[in-house]
Amino acid sequence: MFRRLVQKLRLGVSSLMLHKLRSALAVLGILIGVTAVIWLVALGEGVSYQAQQQIKDLGATNIIIRSVKPPQESSRAGGSFFIEYGLLREDYERILANVPTIRRAVPMRELVREVRRMDRVLDAKVVGCTADYFALNHLSLVRGRFLADLDDEQLENVAVLGHKTAAVLFPYEDPIGQTVQIGADFYVVVGQTAERTASAAIGGSLEAREYDTDVYIPLSTLRWRIGDMVVTSRSGSREGEIVQLSQITATVQDLDEVDPTADVIRTLLEKYHKVADYAVVVPKELLRQAEMLRMLFNVLLILIAGISLLVGGIGIMNIMLATVTERTREIGVRRALGATRQDIILQFLSETVVLTGMGGLLGVALGFLCKPAVIAIRWGMQRILPDVMATLPANIRNLEPRITLWSIVVAFAISMVVGVVFGLYPARRAAYMDPIEALRHE
Repeated sequence: MFRRLVQKLRLGVSSLMLHKLRSALAVLGILIGVTAVIWLVALGEGVSYQAQQQIKDLGATNIIIRSVKPPQESSRAGGSFFIEYGLLREDYERILANVPTIRRAVPMRELVREVRRMDRVLDAKVVGCTADYFALNHLSLVRGRFLADLDDEQLENVAVLGHKTAAVLFPYEDPIGQTVQIGADFYVVVGQTAERTASAAIGGSLEAREYDTDVYIPLSTLRWRIGDMVVTSRSGSREGEIVQLSQITATVQDLDEVDPTADVIRTLLEKYHKVADYAVVVPKELLRQAEMLRMLFNVLLILIAGISLLVGGIGIMNIMLATVTERTREIGVRRALGATRQDIILQFLSETVVLTGMGGLLGVALGFLCKPAVIAIRWGMQRILPDVMATLPANIRNLEPRITLWSIVVAFAISMVVGVVFGLYPARRAAYMDPIEALRHE
C-alpha cells in the first residue's frame, strides 16, 4: 500500500513537471495563503502579548481606583470657577480602615507642570507619590535613590527624575544633588529612574502612561507646595480643577479576594460620592477580556487569511480541470489497460496534494521569516522615515511577532484540505469519462 502511494506521488510530480509555470503559479497561491495565516496570527499574538504584559504589570492582585472627571453639570463644582471631583484623602483612609483584605494601598496625585533647570525647560508630569509607588510600577534606578517614607513625613523638597526628563534637563552632567524648579519651588534631585517602556492605553479603562517623562516628589510635599487646585487655559477661557488624589492602587493577598474586595470598595465609594467621579479597574478582569479578544482576533485573522487559501484552491481546481481536458486520451488509454476509476481519482488527487503540499511547506518556511521581516522593516523605517516612526505608538514601534505552533499546523492542514476538496471534482470528472470517447479524443 505504501509503495503504491509513493508511486502515485512520484507519477504526480512527473506530470506536474511537464507544465512548470502552471504548477508554480498554483503553488504560489497556496504559499501566499499559508504565509498570510502564519504572519497575521504572529502579528496578532505579538500585539496581544504586549497588551497582556501591560495588564500583568498592573498586578493581578491589584485593584486600581482612579479619579474620573464627570460632566461639568454633575460635578461638585456648583456654579463656582473650580470643578471639584475625584478621589479624596478621606477615601484613602476609609478604604484602609474598612476593607480588611487590603494588604497595601498606594495613593498618588499627578499633574502637568513646567520643570526648569537654568535655561532648559520641560513640560513633565509631576507625580506625588509614596515610597511604595516605585516597586508597584516596576521602576528601577540608574543612579541615586528612590523617595523614602521619611521624605513624605518631613515634607522634603526632593525629586526623582524619569529617564527622558533627566536627559533633557541634565544632558551633560550627573543630576544627583542638583536642583530643578517646579513653579516657585526648588527640589533636590536624589535619584534617576532607568528607561521604561511606555504602557499603551487599555481600552477605555486606563490611559497610556509615559514613565520616562515623570518627576516624582513626595505626596505630602506636592500637597503642601503645589496644592490640589489646577488652572488650565483653553481657547481663551480658564478653568480650575480641585483633585486631591488621582489614583489609589490597593493590593490584596490572594487572587480570590480581588473581586469581593473590588465590590466592597465600590459600595464604600458610592456611599460618599453622589457623582460617579471615580472608576474601579480590576486588572484581572482586563486580562480575562484581553485573552477573549485575542481568541476572537485570531479567529478573524484565520478567516481573512483563509480567503487567500480559498482563492488558491480555486486556482488549483481550474488548473486541474485544464489538465484533465489535455490528458483525456491518456485517461482513455489507462482505462483500456485496466486502470479502475479509483486509480484515476488517486492519480489526479496525488497531483493536487503535491501542489498544495509544496505550497504549504514553502509557506511555512516563509512564515518563520515574519520576525526578521518585521525587524528589517522597522530598521529601514527608522533610517528612512525617523519622524514617522517617532509618531507611532510605542506598542507598534516595539512589536515583536510571536509565531505559534498551532497557527503553523492549522495553516498547513487547511492547505491540504483545500487541495483534496478542490482536486476531488476534477479527479472524479477524469475517472467517470467514457473510455471509448476518451480514446477518440484528439
